[in-house]
Amino acid sequence: MATAQEQRAEQSSRLDRIETKIDQMSEAIIALARAEEKIGTLTQFGKQQSQQILTLINRVDRLEELVRANASTVSIINKIFWVVIAASATGITGMLFIN
Repeated sequence: MATAQEQRAEQSSRLDRIETKIDQMSEAIIALARAEEKIGTLTQFGKQQSQQILTLINRVDRLEELVRANASTVSIINKIFWVVIAASATGITGMLFIN
């Protein structure tokens, strides 16, 4: 049979192993808490990015509408310009032939 000192040493050794395992579990729990914090932060960041992307998509859509409206306006102005140039050239040419 084991002596009292050997039993105490064995119990002390067991307690040391238990303490070590509790410390490891404590570290693991802390690491999990940190991971959860990071996941929460990343989730919030992802939501913010999604909102910003939607805002940008809406802005691009509005810009496309404005560009279409401006394109038709510029097309009309371009046609009027060439009509005025052609009329001026015709008028100037007619005046030169008359004189």
